[in-house]
Amino acid sequence: MQGRPVTSPETFPLPRFPSDFRWGVATSSYQIEGAAAQDGRGPSIWDTFSKTPGKVVNGDTGDVACDHYNRLESDLDMIQSLGVDSYRFSIAWSRVQPLGYGAWNTAGLDFYERLVDGLLRRGIAPFATLYHWDLPQGLQDLQQGWEARDTAYRFADYAERMGRLLGDRVASIATHNEPWCTATLGYDQGVFAPGKKDVPAMLRVSHNLLLSHGLALQSMRAAGVKAPLGIVLNQSPTTAATDSPADQTRAQREYDRFVRWYMDPIFKKAYPQGPELAQPDNIEAGDFDIIAQPLDFLGINYYTRIWASTSTPPVPPPNQDGVSDMGWENYAQGLSDLLQGIHRDYTLPPIYITENGFAEADKVVDGRVIDPGRQAYMQTHLQALHEAMVAGVDVRGFFYWSLMDNFEWACGYDKRFGLVHVDYATQQRTLKDSALRYRALIASQRKR
Repeated sequence: MQGRPVTSPETFPLPRFPSDFRWGVATSSYQIEGAAAQDGRGPSIWDTFSKTPGKVVNGDTGDVACDHYNRLESDLDMIQSLGVDSYRFSIAWSRVQPLGYGAWNTAGLDFYERLVDGLLRRGIAPFATLYHWDLPQGLQDLQQGWEARDTAYRFADYAERMGRLLGDRVASIATHNEPWCTATLGYDQGVFAPGKKDVPAMLRVSHNLLLSHGLALQSMRAAGVKAPLGIVLNQSPTTAATDSPADQTRAQREYDRFVRWYMDPIFKKAYPQGPELAQPDNIEAGDFDIIAQPLDFLGINYYTRIWASTSTPPVPPPNQDGVSDMGWENYAQGLSDLLQGIHRDYTLPPIYITENGFAEADKVVDGRVIDPGRQAYMQTHLQALHEAMVAGVDVRGFFYWSLMDNFEWACGYDKRFGLVHVDYATQQRTLKDSALRYRALIASQRKR
């Protein structure tokens, strides 16, 4: 695949998606905005974490990132050039309310109004996310952040303010992006901010995150926010490496922890029960009624399956379709399996695939980025998505992760997921072959 760019829809055959299906790209605030100390923005826990030695590859931080805050108009033009009709972004809480409580920052509020209005002028629907892991450091300092139940109420206040500000113009508002990552990677594994390794704290945090979600939906609806409201969860099916009872048990346990731990409280008013599934110690009467607020939509982020092996060394997954630069297996069938599984197990609202993407070691050569792995990943996953839709799963749109290369959390700038290559030294943007291919497939879907 080293020849001319593969951008013709004839070389990217896909079945017909519904005419009102949304095609988009996604980003998050700390990963692209930069301007970390500009115009009154307060520090977040990721500012603190990334500046802690040894936490992020190469000591990278999001201080500049893609400088999106200062390049808003040209970046919006770039999004428009891709032919997408939808754009998913997140709001940096500390940019609009520097401490996470108290005074609001007019410059930060204005930025997101300009972002939303700029998208609308270009015919692109804005999909907002309130929290993508960048908690104001002020709340971490005040009360240990998400470990405190009060943070859930501070989040509801923030949600109401943003809902009142943008709710008449955005296509949807999601409360959280991937609360599993906030809780498990931040408080159990310690590889994300705030970098703790404390299982009881992780359980409390997971509950407070879900509580904050429910409180936020209540506060926004009470304020008359008309935009559809929901949450974004990262999910994967699990596959036992062998038929052994140990592997089968491991697979079920991983699914319970990764998928059911967040789905069951929202849709069934309880955490999953079972061996090695300790319950949070901070549940209060009525909490599940708050958590299980009706959703207008559910966002699902899917990258790969979970492969469960108890052997030493573990039995590796087949990897027959290759692996990403993150080491993640390209397993498109997992997306269809996941969607059909939750469709059977829960009564669901409409679904959006809010993230799906592939990291590749991209380089610009003669003004071009050839990324066959990302193109293959995109094609196989869209085919799997369509398979699930034919089977009855109500999916309304697809957002590729990500719009452009960015600060990839603990990996710093070492991993590239974008459709657009970013030269971080010059901030030059270059559309990769995958961006051209995505634009062509969207155009071909609209012509049919």
